[in-house]
Amino acid sequence: MRFRGRRSRSSGITSLVVALALAGGAGLVLKPSGRSLEGRAQVTDGDTIRIGETRIRLKGIDAPEMEQRCSRSGRSYACGETSRRALIDLVSGENVRCRATGRDRYQRILARCTVNGRDIGARMVEDGWAVSYGRDYDYEETRARNRSAGLWEGEFERPQDWRRENM
Repeated sequence: MRFRGRRSRSSGITSLVVALALAGGAGLVLKPSGRSLEGRAQVTDGDTIRIGETRIRLKGIDAPEMEQRCSRSGRSYACGETSRRALIDLVSGENVRCRATGRDRYQRILARCTVNGRDIGARMVEDGWAVSYGRDYDYEETRARNRSAGLWEGEFERPQDWRRENM
C-alpha cells in the first residue's frame, strides 16, 4: 500500500515566506549597512568605540595600537594611548551617532560616527591622532601633516605597518 500525501500550495508558500524572512533577518545581523546606532560611547582605542555592547570600528581611519610607541623631540611616548585619550576627549559626555557600513574582519561594525554633527574620524585624522585608511580622509591627513599636528609632530610608523611587524 502506498501513501500519497498532498501538501497544500499555501503551506509551501508559508514555508517559503518563513525561509525568506529568516534569511533577511540573518542578512541584517551579518551585514548591518545603513543601521544607525546612537548613545554614549566607551573608547577602546584610537579607532574603536563601544555603544552598549556593540563594538564599532571607525571607518576610514587607522590609529596607533595601544602598545605602539612613537617619538617626539627624540623622546619615545605611548602614541597609542595618546590617540585613545584624544578620542575620549571627543566623545566624553556626548551623544554619539553612527551609521553602519558593514563589518571588519574582527566582526566589529564599521561605521561613520558623529558628535554634534561633526565626523569623529575626520577630526581624529585632522588632529593628527589617526591616519587615513583607504583614502577616506586624505585631505584631513594632508592638513595634519602640513601643520605637524599630533603624530606628525614627530616620527611614527603607520599603524598598519606597525601591526605587520609586531602582531
